[in-house]
Amino acid sequence: MREMDAELAMRIYQQAAERYVDTDTGYHVAVMDALLYGKMKQVMVAYVSEGDETRLLTIHPLKPGQKDNRLASGRWRKA
Repeated sequence: MREMDAELAMRIYQQAAERYVDTDTGYHVAVMDALLYGKMKQVMVAYVSEGDETRLLTIHPLKPGQKDNRLASGRWRKA
């Protein structure tokens, strides 16, 4: 739907140095800068891990200030 490469989501999940827990959903979030739509953007991947299994749920670019707002409000906490 967002025309994003599934490999991008996997790369962000595997390589992202920034990791958070979303206190509203309980999901884990990985954030990384990535080339998307011809521009460098911060992109987030939400995922759940249960035992040895991890399921990627969604991927989308963050709007300017979105990550900072979620951290400041306490919605995202460092994992």
